[in-house]
Amino acid sequence: MSTKFQTAVKKNVSPAQRYEAIDALARAGEATNLGVLVQMGGLRGEFRRHALNGLADCNATTVLEELSEDTTIEPSLRRRARELA
Repeated sequence: MSTKFQTAVKKNVSPAQRYEAIDALARAGEATNLGVLVQMGGLRGEFRRHALNGLADCNATTVLEELSEDTTIEPSLRRRARELA
């Protein structure tokens, strides 16, 4: 598991550090880890949306399409994934 992913999910991390970790995952093209972040129920919505945008930035269309059909995540996140795919 990447250290950037671990930073993104740690409880005692500042929002700025969390955003930077998500951005680093996107720059590295780590679509699977970004997809997991979107699916994490314990992560605040703003970070899950940021991970969705990261998936779009690294052209992870397949992951976005899968998320748009994943009924375990909120409808608003599914809609956003559909828009970005």
